[in-house]
Amino acid sequence: MSAQQNPIRLFVAHAFEPSTDYSRVFDYLESARNFYYRNVAVIEAPANADKEALKQELRKQINLAEVVLVPAGLYRDQLEWVNFEVNCAKGFDKPVIGIETFGVKEKLPVQLEALADEIVPWNERDIVDAVKRQARHEDTTRWDTIDFKLD
Repeated sequence: MSAQQNPIRLFVAHAFEPSTDYSRVFDYLESARNFYYRNVAVIEAPANADKEALKQELRKQINLAEVVLVPAGLYRDQLEWVNFEVNCAKGFDKPVIGIETFGVKEKLPVQLEALADEIVPWNERDIVDAVKRQARHEDTTRWDTIDFKLD
């Protein structure tokens, strides 16, 4: 079965509200060639849902995923929800990929660093390769070609 017919199911941490980092993850994934995924995260909260109903909805979404992506900036901004999502992913034995804070080099939150299976920078290739490795155990060894002239 081709990758296009069997896209990787992924969940991006969201805390039921749009954020720049949430959208940015998809900008990076969309720019990757020959990479097929299905977003199983539903960012709209169910109407009139209490906290327990929201947690149940997150459990359902995360259980459908093969891999969970967590931008560090979102982890800081929405600590309670994103911490729940990360711990839920671990409970379901889903791999977690932490994505470094965008635009600034700073230490990751300790809890995210401890629970993430892999940490990657904001780089389309690094994110896609990590998703393939963690979700499907695909070897993503790629070689960079560097052109140089001998004088």
